[in-house]
Order: sequence, then C-alpha cells, then structure tokens
Amino acid sequence: MATRAEQFAGLSVAIITPFRDGKVDYKALEEQVEFQVQAGVTCICPVGTTGESPTLSHPEHREVISAVVKTVAGRVKVMPGTGSNSTEEALELTRWAAQVGADAVLIVSPYYNRPTQEGLYQHFKLLAQAVDIPICVYNIPGRTGRNIEPETFLRLAEFPNIAMVKEASGSLDQVSQITTQTDLTVLSGDDSLTLPIMAVGGRGVISVIGNIVPHDMKAMIAAFEQGNIAEAFRWHKKLFPLARDMLGLATNPIPIKAAMRLLGRDTGELRLPLTPLSPEQEAKLRTTLKNYGLLS
Repeated sequence: MATRAEQFAGLSVAIITPFRDGKVDYKALEEQVEFQVQAGVTCICPVGTTGESPTLSHPEHREVISAVVKTVAGRVKVMPGTGSNSTEEALELTRWAAQVGADAVLIVSPYYNRPTQEGLYQHFKLLAQAVDIPICVYNIPGRTGRNIEPETFLRLAEFPNIAMVKEASGSLDQVSQITTQTDLTVLSGDDSLTLPIMAVGGRGVISVIGNIVPHDMKAMIAAFEQGNIAEAFRWHKKLFPLARDMLGLATNPIPIKAAMRLLGRDTGELRLPLTPLSPEQEAKLRTTLKNYGLLS
C-alpha cells in the first residue's frame, strides 16, 4: 500500500549539532550535511534529539535550520525538529522552517507537561491547520512521558498534511495499528527496530547511526525493499551492536558524538547537562567500532 509521504521513505539521518568552544560550529555542520548528501540519504533531520535541540537557544535553533537548508540546496530533503511542549512555540518554529524552505517538519509530542490524548490531538490539529508543510509526528514516550495512542493517530490522520509518524514507542503492536488502519508513512525512531518495523509496514528510519554508517543503513533498507530478507537480516545483525551502543551506553547523543570524535569527524563536545562517556564506556564503544571495522 502506498503511504501518504512515500517521498520520505528510506533513510533519514538525525544529524548532530557540532559544537566548538561552546558555540555551534557551522563549518563542521556544513561538512556533516555534505557527508550525508554524498551518501545519498533521503532526508536530513537537524535539531532533533540527536541535534541537542533542548540546549540550543531559539536563535541557534533557527540558524541551524537555515544553514542546513542552505547547504543542502535542494539535493536531498530536509525535515528539522520544530516541536516544543508549548504549542505556541512549536508553531513559531514550524512557521520558520516552512518559511526558510524545509521540506517537512518533525514535531515531537509535548514533553513534561503530559497532556491528555485530547490535548495531544488539539496540539497537532492546531499546527496542521496553521501550516501547509508536511508534518511528521514524533512519538517517543520514554522521553516525553506520554504515549500518543493509536486512536489519537487515527484522528490525526484526518489532516492531509499530517503525513508521517516517527515511532519510538518500542511497540510493534502500536506500529501495526497505525500501518494497518491509516496511510500515514511510519518511520522507525529506533535504529535497532528498523527491520522489524519495516516488516509490519514501516517505510524506513530516522537514524542516529546513519551519522557514521549511512551506506550500510541504506543497504539494509534496500535489501528489504527488494524482498531479499536474508540480506536485510545480515545487515541487521552487523548493525545491531552499533545501534545498541548508540542508545544503550548512555543517553543519545552522548555515544554518537563520542563515536564521531573517535572517527575524527567531530570534536565530541556536548552541552550540559549532557556529559561525556566514562573511560569504561568509551573503551566499550571503541571495541564496538573496531569490531565493526570502523576503527583499526
């Protein structure tokens, strides 16, 4: 079944925000974007969880979106994070993204204030009616404190520009309810669950490990799409330890930034309250990267 936003099927990468001496390093940001464009990803997602959006100021948030759109220059799609636990703030950022030329927006459900399902519905309804840009609803209850229930997704599917779901609830039952009862394009929000989610109708992933191995993530998705399940599983088996470490050693994006520093692609700098991996955790990560063949 064709889904609502098939043009976003495949690999989207949730890119990091590089810092140097506490400031956003725009030169390094351009290099990260260029790396993804050259890898042929479907879409780049700046200023999400991996992009440390909670500790970017509002001006920085807008500047990073603009810089990514400008660097991409239409070569791949751009879907920045524009969510907030304030509906008004989410609307302001979403309008900004639309105005500077983003192709879609990734809107996390309101966090901390734990709205009811009706509150979640009204939040996304207001955003959907206020802008024309396609919206990807991001469900990550482990961070927000509230699951967007499948029934709420069914109601939200009535709005034509609510086009996609980034599903990070960890529930294949929930994914199945969305894929079998709507035409929303479901993208995995967990690298390690990409293959199982695609098996129940998902159309790809918004990936963290795509920051370092976009070609391999693309190969797994392509193998599945071509019906070569054995090959897709072979990639899943290879990618799984990386995916596990990036989300298991410490809070995302602590491990991916450490990995990129070890690979010479970033300073690894984080903003408080995020802190670097411990020496023991870094040793584990180094072993995983060596076993994968990324480090000698």
